Amino acid sequence: MAKYKVEISGINTNDLKVLSTKEMTKLFKLLRAGDKSAREILASGNLKLVLSILKRFNNKYDNMDDLFQIGCVGLLKAIDNFDLSFNVKFSTYAVPMILGEIKRYIRDNNTIRVSRSVKDIAYKTLKIKEEFLSEKGRAPTTEELAAILDLEPYDIINAMDALKEPVSMYEAIYNDGGDTIYLYDQIEDKKSKYNDFSNHLALEGAIDSLSNREKFILDQRFIIGKTQTEIAQELDISQAQVSRLEKGAIKELKKILK
Repeated sequence: MAKYKVEISGINTNDLKVLSTKEMTKLFKLLRAGDKSAREILASGNLKLVLSILKRFNNKYDNMDDLFQIGCVGLLKAIDNFDLSFNVKFSTYAVPMILGEIKRYIRDNNTIRVSRSVKDIAYKTLKIKEEFLSEKGRAPTTEELAAILDLEPYDIINAMDALKEPVSMYEAIYNDGGDTIYLYDQIEDKKSKYNDFSNHLALEGAIDSLSNREKFILDQRFIIGKTQTEIAQELDISQAQVSRLEKGAIKELKKILK
């Protein structure tokens, strides 16, 4: 089978060597004994590990050369901190470090800048979530997170949303097998802000026709921004039931407003 030449940061990936476990062990022993050249050999012998991680970002990031170089920084950190006494494969130890370095770079160089205070709330929230899940065996609700951090639920939702990747205006956000609703459909047209007052009244009337549970679900999903799982926990029902009620309510609104 013919090989295709692939270059990234000027390196022909077909020429990259992959080290065996035996070679890796020997090189790490040499490195710990003070042989600096072993570090370079270990790095070049694990570049394909970096490339395998970059595949996750093929359709999300344009400049792969930048990510490759950042991935190599993570690889070198892994090499410098790895200890044979860990009794794990080097790749098992290195992948989280390389991936973390790449994600940190993307986050800090995002075209949409997020304030440090919002980021801090998001990172604290993630930490609390892990601790809560480990202790209670379930994910915390937004209200529980807000109580622990002494914040409003909106602050938690806003902070977590700030960590998400930007999406296209043409991203599909709802499809019940019929008409697809895209993100741009939800963007307000300020020019006609007051021109469809009758539609607003019709929508209010349609919502009033829903059951209290259906209204609660729509409010929590599309106004507060909670997940179906969070709402299911609050109502003590399954996520599938929340999904069914949500779809039913939207279908009913569409039928009334036709």
